[in-house]
Amino acid sequence: MQNVLVIDDEPDILELLDLTLTRMGLDVTTAASLTEGRRALAADGFNLCLTDMKLPDGNGLDLVDEISRDYPNLPTAVITAHGKVEDAVKALKAGAFDFVSKPVDLNDLRNLVNTALRLSKTESRPVTSPDSGEPKALEQLIGKSDAMERVRQMIKKLARSQAPVLISGASGTGKELAAKLIHELGPRSQGPFVPVNCGAIPSELMESEFFGHKRGSFTGASEDKDGLFQAANAGTLFLDEVADLPLHMQVKLLRAIQEKAIRPIGAREEVSLDVRILSATHRSLRPLVESGDFRSDLFFRLNVIELPLPSLHHRAEDIPGLAEHFLAQLQLQWESDDPFSLSDGAKKALQQHHYSGNVRELVNVLQRAMTMCDSQTIEADDLQLPDQALTTGVGAEVDIPDGENLDDFLENIERKQLEDALKASRYNKTAAAEKLGISFRSLRYKLKKYDIE
Repeated sequence: MQNVLVIDDEPDILELLDLTLTRMGLDVTTAASLTEGRRALAADGFNLCLTDMKLPDGNGLDLVDEISRDYPNLPTAVITAHGKVEDAVKALKAGAFDFVSKPVDLNDLRNLVNTALRLSKTESRPVTSPDSGEPKALEQLIGKSDAMERVRQMIKKLARSQAPVLISGASGTGKELAAKLIHELGPRSQGPFVPVNCGAIPSELMESEFFGHKRGSFTGASEDKDGLFQAANAGTLFLDEVADLPLHMQVKLLRAIQEKAIRPIGAREEVSLDVRILSATHRSLRPLVESGDFRSDLFFRLNVIELPLPSLHHRAEDIPGLAEHFLAQLQLQWESDDPFSLSDGAKKALQQHHYSGNVRELVNVLQRAMTMCDSQTIEADDLQLPDQALTTGVGAEVDIPDGENLDDFLENIERKQLEDALKASRYNKTAAAEKLGISFRSLRYKLKKYDIE
């Protein structure tokens, strides 16, 4: 039998919680103050603590802090006053597992308790690596840099909570992977993980896609359809590129998060759901809030805790290991018998390259290099990196013209250098390659790429 500690100074609520949890087959200990709660914690082991925010001898937040410090494996949920979103956010940031508002919805309470108790069940604990003792799933995050170690520790902590998380980072930094790991390492791992790109759904179809619809609710609705929220019930809904949500959907999403219920199009009643929301964006939401393009109330509900993911240039020491990992994956996909490897020069070139697309771009560079190289050892020239041809010098300032992105700017510079080298060498390709400091094969590839005759 699992033990639950309930702390509340209102006798009616304490009795209601005691009765409800006892009917769930739990052993319940009650306390009417922080002092009694602390005494119970010291005397017995618990699987869950449920505490009110306002108690006669202190604030429930103080207890959340103490439990996070002294009982790190004990999930703690808080009871907040109706409409006190600020209190709930403070509790989640302090380390609370989740919250329930007064008047207590018993269905929400049962969902919260069942999810929290799964944390302490042996079978839900993740398989660990024999080398590091870390959850094996975290091995998907390649890299030994301090930046990546911070990400791993943050993911482990976030997996034990039900707090909404906003994952931020540039394109290609692995935001969906981070969200999936938070899901897989948490108590919802047996439930569905439903990712959705908010920018890929047409605005007029968004409400139906998110909340579902009833047959006949609009032209073309020939049958009932469940939405993404229903598909993610008892699991996690990952909202990628959440900044792309139109304002009318932001209002509806906020209500769904607050009420933990949705109303399908054409339905008369709301449907209660148990869904954890994770979101991600490569754009900063604060400027959008200031400009009125993103609702501030939704921003604060989604951004209870932010998980920033580092760009490759912030962890350049991880690039060789990442490259070797992806080379091995690509070799399996291509069913190549002979392994590919990177020369020291290629590794150095990869570390010095500016990645606008981060890990996704790195994979594309390696795919191209495997195609172009003449042997199983990839050299720097095989990478065909645009900035290999730049001669502006380290630290030189370069002004990119308005309306032109970095990739186009670099390609224009490379094209001009190729043309200038050919003219200076009287169109002798061997001499032009030597002048540029690249191989003849690399020069031939670049001339074909830019259609230079």
